[in-house]
Amino acid sequence: MVKQYIKFLLKSTNQHGVHSPFVYDLVTQCFYDSKNYPEYKQLKAYRKTLVANKQVLEISDLGAGSKVSANKTRAVSSLAKHSGSSFKRSKLLFRLTRYFQAKNILELGTSVGIATQALHLGNPDAMMTSIEGCPNISNTAKAHLGDIKNLQLLIGDFDRHIDQLEQDSFDLVFFDGNHSQEATLRYFEKLLPKAHNDTLFIFDDIYWSEGMTAAWETIKNHPEVKVTVDTFFWGLVFFRKEQVKEHFRIRL
Repeated sequence: MVKQYIKFLLKSTNQHGVHSPFVYDLVTQCFYDSKNYPEYKQLKAYRKTLVANKQVLEISDLGAGSKVSANKTRAVSSLAKHSGSSFKRSKLLFRLTRYFQAKNILELGTSVGIATQALHLGNPDAMMTSIEGCPNISNTAKAHLGDIKNLQLLIGDFDRHIDQLEQDSFDLVFFDGNHSQEATLRYFEKLLPKAHNDTLFIFDDIYWSEGMTAAWETIKNHPEVKVTVDTFFWGLVFFRKEQVKEHFRIRL
């Protein structure tokens, strides 16, 4: 991972190396937006509550597992620290949802709801579906998130729920569940028909393993993908037909 990050730093740029107006605006107005939004206090408070929760959960992991712990039990505090989005990434998720005003959002991998809350706060009127494989983790997220309007929390196998989704399209999809090459590509292919010209796909941990990096390269080269932005921890995918196919590496 360290070698990969050094390579990334050597090849990445900031807004000054971006010649696409669309990506330049995304970087300057969203990525590098330094405004201290009041919602950040809610993000911090939610994380603080979870980190203080020492309850131990029995985990049923349907994905590629954890690099932190192979145990079948995990404390909520550990999940918040290691499996949930970091505070920096939560703030960026909030800004991305806000920037694009995504109205229909899908999240694969609720975990304890840190990213879920950030996506919701970015556009509280959005219709949002979040899927989590482990019932105990999903129920913990539900208890902490409370009653959020327009939020549907689903439990179980990602493939089954994706196949049963009634929405015709999504504006934003956050892939943060099964971190394996095969599963990531399968979910990508299944959700492609629900992408429109302005849809954003976000893939978490694209350098998590060789398999995930290989999946990211496959996704970048897909004919329907026009623009990608590699931030090292996330890969952003856009389908804008008016754009020339181009790949960016942006330092955050």
